[in-house]
Amino acid sequence: MSKTSLPSIENQLKSIQQLIQSAEFNGAIKQGKKLLEQVSDKQHQIELWYLIAVAQRYAKDFSEALISVNELLKHDENHSRANQEQGYINLALHQPVQAKISFEKAVKLNPSLVASWQELIQIYSEAKQPENVQKAANHLAKLKKLPQALLAVTELMHEGKLLKAEQICRHFLQNNKRHVDGMCLLAEIGIELKVYDDAEFLLASALELEPSHIYARSQYLNLLIRLGKYKAAEQQVEKLLCKQPDNLSFKVAKANVLTGLGEVEQAITLFEQAIAQDQSVAGFHLQLGHALKAKGDITKAVTAYQKAYQLNPSYGDAFWSLANTKTYRFSNEEIAQMQAEQANENLALTDKVQLYFATGKAFEDRKEYDQAFQAYKQGNALQHAHNGFDIKRIDQQVEEQIKYCTAELFENRGHLGLNSPDPIFIVGLPRAGSTLLEQILASHSQVDGTMELHNILGLAARLQGRSQNKSSNQNNIQSNKENQYPKNLGEINQDFFKRFGQQFIDETRVYREQAPLFIDKMPNNFMHIGLIRLILPSAKIIDARRSPMACCFSGFKQLFAEGQDFSYNLEDISRYYQAYLKLMAHWDNVLPGFVLTVNHEDVVEDLETQVRRILDFCGLEYEPACLDFHKTKRNIKTPSSEQVRQPIYKSATEQWRHFEQHLAPLKKLLI
Repeated sequence: MSKTSLPSIENQLKSIQQLIQSAEFNGAIKQGKKLLEQVSDKQHQIELWYLIAVAQRYAKDFSEALISVNELLKHDENHSRANQEQGYINLALHQPVQAKISFEKAVKLNPSLVASWQELIQIYSEAKQPENVQKAANHLAKLKKLPQALLAVTELMHEGKLLKAEQICRHFLQNNKRHVDGMCLLAEIGIELKVYDDAEFLLASALELEPSHIYARSQYLNLLIRLGKYKAAEQQVEKLLCKQPDNLSFKVAKANVLTGLGEVEQAITLFEQAIAQDQSVAGFHLQLGHALKAKGDITKAVTAYQKAYQLNPSYGDAFWSLANTKTYRFSNEEIAQMQAEQANENLALTDKVQLYFATGKAFEDRKEYDQAFQAYKQGNALQHAHNGFDIKRIDQQVEEQIKYCTAELFENRGHLGLNSPDPIFIVGLPRAGSTLLEQILASHSQVDGTMELHNILGLAARLQGRSQNKSSNQNNIQSNKENQYPKNLGEINQDFFKRFGQQFIDETRVYREQAPLFIDKMPNNFMHIGLIRLILPSAKIIDARRSPMACCFSGFKQLFAEGQDFSYNLEDISRYYQAYLKLMAHWDNVLPGFVLTVNHEDVVEDLETQVRRILDFCGLEYEPACLDFHKTKRNIKTPSSEQVRQPIYKSATEQWRHFEQHLAPLKKLLI
């Protein structure tokens, strides 16, 4: 097969497009098929099959067009325009049912396809489906209101071309600075790129310009929930419910907010009301299950999760939620169902990843370790390919913390923060035993357990700063952040440290009850111990540490909701663990005695000694309830929630050895 040079291919593709535009369809088909024999690149083959199919349809050769578009879909089943083209061809072949399926898939993949919505309105009208007609018409009206540039942005977003979409959207907003829909789109891109602080800023600005914009407020609400800012989210959801009191999705959002605020009983009531209103929504049952699990009612949580997958057999989150109770055991039928769904070519990536992790847990529970590892490996590979994590960024962050957070910095500025003894931070790696330490401390009468709070991470993101062009134009999403933080800790106004400390105490009060002390167990805060020391010098910090192999493999087989992207590749995990050890050694050097390291294996081996040691460090009197931590009734939202409701057990410390033959990349760097 001869190779055609890239510029030549691009020119020939344009030539074929021009032939189609000039109604020279047979010439376009002939040239397309000839070029198809010469190219080996999959993406170029997809483009050619698409052009050939379009030309064949225009030439009224519908059967050949259908063959061509189906050939394309073998290469890429999620090509939205190919599905739309398939819909056109099926219409021409007088197959309205198949056309409807194709157009529906097209708009599911890319909701900005105006032509597909127009055809669906006609199909729904002829099928006498007025509800569907109205939904499609509403969506079409919304698209037609968008300026052409923003319509192009939405198409690019749904095709996964986020940076190109961002570029066009930013350019549009430079000339239309007060365009709220444009700001919402740019915020959506920011959320996809995980530039959350910029997205939050954009949405807050959009609502200042147009407070009645329901979509902007709904988007803002969802982002606040994602960031764990539940008090702010509560204010937004109440405003939305004032406007639309019967909106079921807003009621469910309120229930999620209440769960986040620890008001689980109220949340459960709202979820049950939503289910009574519409029992067919699998997601309602799933979210009810989460609230019940947080409460500790595992039996009812399991029933809710099972109902979710019964309603939607490919619902990966329902199966993973069952696995993530850590105590559920899958039946033969459930395992077979999960494996059958994994083979479904049309299954969404998220569902597929969740099913692989759940299957891994199912086989591990049956001591079928090779099959378990293969499932974990497949789930991790998919997630790793999707999230774009780069371990070099972590290495850079650690180096910057070491470079700028010096003993001299703390000597000069260590007295400026708020002298509040209230917070106890538990840091480290996820799956290192932090939930166990939290449960022990929260069993003390003077300590409130809360959750993994995002406040310190949010403050660090704000200190990271915005680019110079950002300050002059509020509508920019910043792709390449300047590393102002932690360098600026030695430069910013001295008054800020006390203010930041007070802000942390004020913002976290909503998660507390009446105890004088409270716990923030966000593990990622280990990166920001210097910042914590500067704003809250009287805080206590406990480093929950676990032996490298046990900790890293436990992370590898855990599918996290968000924020632990390093955990989906064995080499990344081991390098992250090393970076963590390096930074913790630095904190011990420049802040001696500020952090207490607690080894999980020591807690398992001699619970009472470690409990007394932890309480002494926190300035607390010994209380026997801390030894009986599993009897403490409280809401727990982490994967270990069921494990810490049981007496301490030693079996988990060596579980990784069952998989030892597969863990060479870990052992190479950690042992």
